[in-house]
Amino acid sequence: MAFFPKILLRTEIESYLHNVYTNKELVTAIGTSEAERQFENLLTHLVHPPSFTTVRVNTLLTSVEKAKSLLNEEIQKQFPSLSNIPIFQHSILHDLLLIPVIGPRRALKPHPIQVIVGAQCGNAVLRGAHVYSAGIVSASKWMKAGDDVSVYSDIEGKCRRGSKDFLESKVFVGNGISELSRKEIFCSSDPVKGKGIKMTEPVYLSPSFDNVLSEYIFLQNLPSAVVSHVLNPQPGERILDMCAAPGGKTTHIATLMKDQGEVIAMDKIASKVEKIKYNASLLKLKCIKAFCYNSTKAVLDRNSLTNQGDGPPFLSESFDRILLDAPCSGMGQRPNMVCPFTLKELTSYQPLQRKLISAAVDLLRPGGTLVYSTCTITLLENEEQVFWALETFPCLELQPQEPHLGGTGMKGAGLSTDQLKLLQRFDPSQAELRDVDVNNLSSIENEMISLGNKDTIGFFIARFLKKKEPGSF
Repeated sequence: MAFFPKILLRTEIESYLHNVYTNKELVTAIGTSEAERQFENLLTHLVHPPSFTTVRVNTLLTSVEKAKSLLNEEIQKQFPSLSNIPIFQHSILHDLLLIPVIGPRRALKPHPIQVIVGAQCGNAVLRGAHVYSAGIVSASKWMKAGDDVSVYSDIEGKCRRGSKDFLESKVFVGNGISELSRKEIFCSSDPVKGKGIKMTEPVYLSPSFDNVLSEYIFLQNLPSAVVSHVLNPQPGERILDMCAAPGGKTTHIATLMKDQGEVIAMDKIASKVEKIKYNASLLKLKCIKAFCYNSTKAVLDRNSLTNQGDGPPFLSESFDRILLDAPCSGMGQRPNMVCPFTLKELTSYQPLQRKLISAAVDLLRPGGTLVYSTCTITLLENEEQVFWALETFPCLELQPQEPHLGGTGMKGAGLSTDQLKLLQRFDPSQAELRDVDVNNLSSIENEMISLGNKDTIGFFIARFLKKKEPGSF
């Protein structure tokens, strides 16, 4: 199955992750050989996309069946030669549609004209994106608009911008048609924007969602959709999404509340806040209020007489439920062919996450729910943070999660077996990688649906209750 190499990591990062996946507590439970096998699986599986592309339906504007029908029509437009790509409705997350990712398609033949893209652009192509001009690093000397080209990802970052030939390590991600000439990309006085390569034969076949049914569907990884259901927001409540950009979970929360109540969304980067507002407007959601603010400072100083209108900072115990989808190292993202982090960078998120957890506990009313999530697979940012939170805040109590589609928490952070069962970890090392051909989908449909809950990005979810003071109501 090694169609792509395993993820490219610095030696110190690979050693660090190896220690995580072979920690003493885990090895005692499952044995050294199994721990080593899971670690090798992780390195290999991270470079492959999940087995499904998942989209969330805006059920306030359309039905799931209608969205499914429209989406099927769109797929037929994009891939007119394919008539049998099914769309599945998730059996538990009824607002989620799953589209099988076809591939890897090993029989594709490269073209003589080559285009080199950066590693992040290459990752996006593997999930169905076209190539935009900003992602192109190099192109063959005589490339013209309309040429058949092959696209390669420069995973080591060695290609010089504008070079005409690149002979070092690169990974083939598919074929396409150039919409710009080499001259337009590299010789224009102003940077050319827009699509550079229309992908026609990607190694992994997945629909493009650029401006596709924008009011009705939202592209969202399965675990990210699980989070909002675990939070379980109710109509009329006041909800805080602390690190909300670009607004996928924010808009999902508002939809589950039937757009009744108040959802406060915060991010400290202004351009990202505008993205939240844009997505809320696009999905016709009225209960979302987005603010540019540092969530670590969102608690109103007790010496202050008043807050500033309806925005941050907020009084303590102001919210019924809080989602903290924390900034993290992102080591669960897939596909990811290269991680450029140093060890210092990888391990730098824990202090910020703890500041955010502290603010969340202060802002949550007694009896309220706090959901903490990340898209990474380290103990440091996940189970260790849960252990710290329970030790630091006696008012917090771990709660069961519904739905619980992922695995349990990973051993190694000092949590009990019962506590680990309450956590939800989507771990790429547990996925089963398999080639999917468009011709065998019908025969493996039941397997594919089961696979959809396991073969996902790496993700972690913890759900806390803030206990009421004795004697309070």
